Amino acid sequence: MPSVGLDAAGSQPTRHWHRLDDGRVQCDLCPRACKLHEGQRGLCFVRACVNGSIVLTTYGRSSGFCVDPIEKKPLHHFLPGTTTLSFGTAGCNLACRFCQNWELSKARATAILAVEATPADIASTAARLGCPSVAFTYNDPVVFHEYAIAVAQACRARDIRTVAVTAGYVNPAPRAEFYAHMDAANVDLKAFSDAFYRRVCAGRLEPVLDTLRYLAGTGVWLEITNLVIPGHNDSDDELDRMTAWVVEHLGPDVPMHFTAFHPDFRMRAVPPTTSETLRRARAIARRNGIRHAYTGNLPDPAGATTSCHACGAALIVRAGYVLTGYHLTADGRCPSCATPCPGVFDVVGPRR
Repeated sequence: MPSVGLDAAGSQPTRHWHRLDDGRVQCDLCPRACKLHEGQRGLCFVRACVNGSIVLTTYGRSSGFCVDPIEKKPLHHFLPGTTTLSFGTAGCNLACRFCQNWELSKARATAILAVEATPADIASTAARLGCPSVAFTYNDPVVFHEYAIAVAQACRARDIRTVAVTAGYVNPAPRAEFYAHMDAANVDLKAFSDAFYRRVCAGRLEPVLDTLRYLAGTGVWLEITNLVIPGHNDSDDELDRMTAWVVEHLGPDVPMHFTAFHPDFRMRAVPPTTSETLRRARAIARRNGIRHAYTGNLPDPAGATTSCHACGAALIVRAGYVLTGYHLTADGRCPSCATPCPGVFDVVGPRR
């Protein structure tokens, strides 16, 4: 484990840890269960053992902010057409070889945390910019648990929603604490193989499935993303098992996004995903009963359109992240057959 080199300005006490008989301290935030001597950091790099307890070393410090379309998270059934104030910190509790944001999630220096922002600052900035939500993204909010919750509390006081973009690799107790403050989540289901998680992400599949099952039983709006990587998680069999599991355990109304991989980080020799592969994944999902299956990162008008699952009418039409058509009724129904569309549509942004 790396040593701390701690900047005390970003240090925040945490709750989810316990002392071991051998003098080490175990972090209980995620299934990795890092066991740390004094001065060591966990694999995430941002949680460290200081004075015999676990602290978060990046509280109140961000790697930057951006106003994004909510569709970029991606969320297609949560406040469509609106903007979200996106931010992240540094570090991650998985070690994905294909990470598309590795400059942030794999950062091993706090020098990238150039922006200091209190939870109140973030909430007031979102309000000033007209963003009805704040998104915890770029790196996994699991690792900045305490900061994300404080931001969510400040946002809720101003009627601003919060969105977690996450791999879902978290233990049950902190998970329940975290999602009590969240309004929506997009969970990255990286594959449907424990061998893939162990080999490519240095993690395990079952804790992620457990998070998905948990979220399906809450009031948090849930969507799922699967980054389709050629030769690694793109077989018909794996896509079939994954999407069948989603329907059986989460229901047919959870939207799934199949997105294109581009060579990055430690998987630069893997070819990029083709449009044909994404369309094949979407077709398998729809055949298994996923009512709202999407493609992303490559142009595909059909794969970007929200359609009524009952009559097939186009309800929300997109060109990339831009809404070019919005036809839902005020109460979120298909105008042709009155079938409800699952989602959160009480705030809808202008077509951009």
